[in-house]
Amino acid sequence: MPPCPHLPSPRTRMNWRDMRAHGSDRGPAFYLTALEYAQYLWQQGRPARAILCLDRAFGAELHGDEAGLGQWPLPYAALAWLLAHTPPGVFLGNPGVHFQHLACRMNAPRRELRRWRAWACWAISRRVLPHLPGDPKHKIVEPTPAIIAKKLSPHSLPGETVLWRQVLEACGPAAGHPIRSGGWRDGRDSNSRPSA
Repeated sequence: MPPCPHLPSPRTRMNWRDMRAHGSDRGPAFYLTALEYAQYLWQQGRPARAILCLDRAFGAELHGDEAGLGQWPLPYAALAWLLAHTPPGVFLGNPGVHFQHLACRMNAPRRELRRWRAWACWAISRRVLPHLPGDPKHKIVEPTPAIIAKKLSPHSLPGETVLWRQVLEACGPAAGHPIRSGGWRDGRDSNSRPSA
């Protein structure tokens, strides 16, 4: 698949060992490797796994002044692009359900920051792929974009909430995907396997 313009070019070959090489360090190098591996997986035709790498990038321990963030900001735009450009028929899972579950089950470290980033990603997923159903067994109150921004801001990097809002406002339903009105029902997250 064509490269995502919001992610760095990957090495020729990558696998899970590239992420594991960072050990317990979740700093700037880990962040850039997660973005690079997301690009690699995307180009290998594995968008669901690429999104899981974006999860890892969002969980990195960053302070906002890292050099890599200037060129590769937090991957809200990358997420929107991957969702919008995944061809029909390529397994994506249900990113909205994935991010909903992630937000509701978040733990330490940086729990509140990571939780509200997951909700921010959920909002992007809902905007780009409104036809995907939700999880009827997971009863939640869905936060509005205003609530997400309010809860994200106290924990976020400088300019992060503005960046997320800009990406969200620029999003629309992905071309080639059906639009269905109503809530999300009978959903599967991006870790699920398609049924036979």
